[in-house]
Amino acid sequence: MINSLDPRITRAQIEENNTIAPLDTLDQWETYEVFHQKRRGDQHIHVGIVHAANPEMALIFGKEQYGRRGVSVNIWVVKTCNVFASDYDDSDIFETVPEKQYREAGGYKVMEKINKYKKEKAL
Repeated sequence: MINSLDPRITRAQIEENNTIAPLDTLDQWETYEVFHQKRRGDQHIHVGIVHAANPEMALIFGKEQYGRRGVSVNIWVVKTCNVFASDYDDSDIFETVPEKQYREAGGYKVMEKINKYKKEKAL
């Protein structure tokens, strides 16, 4: 494990044999999408992108860039090339039956009972 003066790198527990391949002059580091979680149990929210040589460094860069300003309890990093999205031309896959009255509470006739109960309590 790499022992560094920077405690963030020491806590990451990066092995010493985990070498970063040298970059050619025209090579670029990969981009990673960063998601953070504000409180345990909340959903992870996309907060930005970092450039890094490997996922471990992306996690460290993500913590430094997006985890130090606000409250974060967890951070995810995902290679940008592994994120897939639908085309806007395929929007018809989201079309469904327009009427979904069964999801609304309007079908239940309880207002009469509530008003009757209020009148009885007011007396």
